[in-house]
Amino acid sequence: MRDILVIGGNRYFGKRLITRLIAAGDRVTVLNRGSSAPPAGAVHLVADRNDENSLGKALGSRTFDVVVDQVCYTPRQAEIARRVFAGRTGRYVMTSTVEVYEYENTAGLVREDAVDPRTVTVDLELPWQDTEFLDAHYGEGKRQAEAVLAADPAFPYVAVRVAHVLGGGDDFTGRLDHYASRIRSGEPIAVPAVNHPATYIHVEEIADFLVWAAGAEFTGPVNAASHGLLSTDELCEAVAAQVPEGKTVFRSVEVGEVSPFSFTRAYGMDNSRARRLGFTFGEARHWLPRAVAETLGKGN
Repeated sequence: MRDILVIGGNRYFGKRLITRLIAAGDRVTVLNRGSSAPPAGAVHLVADRNDENSLGKALGSRTFDVVVDQVCYTPRQAEIARRVFAGRTGRYVMTSTVEVYEYENTAGLVREDAVDPRTVTVDLELPWQDTEFLDAHYGEGKRQAEAVLAADPAFPYVAVRVAHVLGGGDDFTGRLDHYASRIRSGEPIAVPAVNHPATYIHVEEIADFLVWAAGAEFTGPVNAASHGLLSTDELCEAVAAQVPEGKTVFRSVEVGEVSPFSFTRAYGMDNSRARRLGFTFGEARHWLPRAVAETLGKGN
């Protein structure tokens, strides 16, 4: 039986991760600010992960085989975590994002070495505590958080760079609802003049991936994405199948805000490292109709 700590993880694929770990027989502790209780079977610790004293006091003398950090968004948070968990865990899995590749633009799929966290500049003086700043610099926050963890060669970290997640009736993002409402009303869907496809992963698959990553032995960054790129057209086709009375109309824009899942740059992720390490991905086009049906409430 492993002792596993999950920081955050009370919604969406985090809930699924915790449920899977408990079902596998792991002793699971969930740490959050106390806003919601973890799934049944988990130990609950309450602390502010931004406060090093609060975090250390809540943990006490506990040690863990694995820590899965679902809510590390800034280099400041990563610095606290690295100090607190050094010597306290055998493995530290940080949930990162495809957005670390926000400066990449390639015709091919992007590999992990396109962003080496050991070469990323860290600026702890930026206003990471400001919500608006953090929202506008989400990818950069994750890049710098990875860099802080990578700076200590002895710290056994993994950064799971997660593709855009789809599926589940509890998808709280509203991104597919954005398309459904416009298709239903015939309102134009704004897309870039040159609109690139992207990589995605199903909510159940990323939960499986994180369980697998927790039990593996590799370290460093790893991309987590289903096989195949999906375009905005394909997403809308799947949404339209659930909204048969609607009409899909695209409006190409040169500047200004565009719809979710429409991209001015190409940065689909190469998943070959994870495959070589032993994880088997599904095909995005195979699960897309089910994912859309789940989220729009017609697949439950």
